[in-house]
Amino acid sequence: MSAQPATLDLQTLRRFIRAVTDLLTSEVRRKAIGLLFFLLAFALSVNGLNVVSSYVSRDFMTAIAHHDMAEFVRLAILYIGLLAAMTVVAVFYRFTEERLGLLWRGWLTRRVTERYLDARTYLRLKESAEIDNPDQRIADDTRAFTTTTLSFTLIFLNSTLAAISFSGVLWTISPLLFGVALGYAALGTLMTVLLGRPLVGLNYRQSDREADFRATLIHVRENAESVALLRHEGRLRARLLNRIDELVGNLRRITSVNRNLGFFTTGYNYLIQIIPALIVAPRFIRGEVEFGVITQSAMAFTQLLGAFSLIINQFGSISSFAAVVARLSALAGAVERKDVDRPGIETVENRDQVAYERLTLRPLRDDGPLLADVSVSIPRGTRVLVTGANEAARVALFRATAGIWSHGEGRIIRPPLDAILFLPQQPYLTLGTLRQLLVRTGQEQDTPDERILAAIHDGGLDSVVQRAGGLDTEHDWPTILSLGEQQQLVVIRLILARPSFALLDRVSTALGPAMLQQSLQRLTASSITYINFDQVAESEPVELYDAVLQINANGAWSWNQLGPVDQVQLPASGPSISD
Repeated sequence: MSAQPATLDLQTLRRFIRAVTDLLTSEVRRKAIGLLFFLLAFALSVNGLNVVSSYVSRDFMTAIAHHDMAEFVRLAILYIGLLAAMTVVAVFYRFTEERLGLLWRGWLTRRVTERYLDARTYLRLKESAEIDNPDQRIADDTRAFTTTTLSFTLIFLNSTLAAISFSGVLWTISPLLFGVALGYAALGTLMTVLLGRPLVGLNYRQSDREADFRATLIHVRENAESVALLRHEGRLRARLLNRIDELVGNLRRITSVNRNLGFFTTGYNYLIQIIPALIVAPRFIRGEVEFGVITQSAMAFTQLLGAFSLIINQFGSISSFAAVVARLSALAGAVERKDVDRPGIETVENRDQVAYERLTLRPLRDDGPLLADVSVSIPRGTRVLVTGANEAARVALFRATAGIWSHGEGRIIRPPLDAILFLPQQPYLTLGTLRQLLVRTGQEQDTPDERILAAIHDGGLDSVVQRAGGLDTEHDWPTILSLGEQQQLVVIRLILARPSFALLDRVSTALGPAMLQQSLQRLTASSITYINFDQVAESEPVELYDAVLQINANGAWSWNQLGPVDQVQLPASGPSISD
């Protein structure tokens, strides 16, 4: 669980500035800068038209007060034309803002996704649990971050331009009213920050609560059959109801803070409507100003106070934004972090063997060894069974050989990834055609149908081709195939690829003993050297293996080269063999 703090402070501002800087120095910077230039031009136009509108409105109201029909008609036409121009500019302003937001979101989402998948970062984050719900952060927080960041940037820009534009207007009407606007905005900002500060942390936790609830619902959907068979509805119901209670409880605290904040901000905004009249109306009554000045002062006061009251009017959004920035910054920091402080395991490539030299594997969160000081060499053609009671060590050794377990030290020698394939316990079949499942990417057109169909026939899966409607029809395979059929398809893919080595992790779980034996025999017939990481019965046909690596519960190991006997004699537990 991530403990990244969500606070409204200089750290949030630095994250904000870094996000904008990253975009403006990225490969899409020219397009982004161009859109920003148009946004600035439109913003200047909007504020300029607003200032002109305030003077036209003043004279328009004065013409009404003086019963001047000719001036009234002239100013009405001018006013309508001005409003039409403001409409056109406002629409293009909004369009440009949306295009820039889309550009930013697309760039940032691609960047985070690429780094999330790079160097198996997704696996590291899952194992370490340092970031919760990374999928939600990539999808939802990235969208909220780019949209809200752009919105705040433009709000700040418009507020600055409005403050500059209308300060002079309000000062010429009444220096006293200008001073009241400054003092009123300063007092309102201070009170809003004091009353609304708890919202920042609450909104951060709310994002976590929402993501946890959704993750549990996804778990139910993805494991619907298992849940139904095991009748775990009660346990999942309790978990989901607990997630709902946490979500609603945090929302209740948010609404309480919003209530207290609302009392102040609502009254604050209501007073804005009358303050200009309270100060300027007496001057009109005394004949010092014209009637239109009252409406102009109200407009100028509202615009200026809106600019000075940015935090007051946007505090709810700002608090949510701070939470989004913290969550996305935590994810960005995690995917960009490199593990440079741990020695790790050295991997050396050699097409003709798999070997371990003084290899020690450790658990993720413990210094005690899972497997101690292993030194064995498995040349090509030597079929090995890795077995023993220590399943955690067997799994760790399989994953370390594949390069996805770095907790330990020593050296692993194995073929390059184009000459070795790994079969996990749980078969993985992506959405696609049968041809795409069975043939390596890029070789679909080079592998004839006859060879694919022959491999499927040898595996006894002709019925799968019939159910699939041929080799080129897409399916969601886990929904139409049994677990055993899925694993058999993975074995067929392995045979078609013909690597030098194949490492199998507990595939008997899906295949069963008889099908496992047939699969291993087919691998042998295809000249594929296999290393099977599994716990098997003590009576395995001798022709399946040439050696056994036994891993004991205490991390010790032993190696047994099998002789010409009818049964595999599993090696007895004992101390590890030295190098």
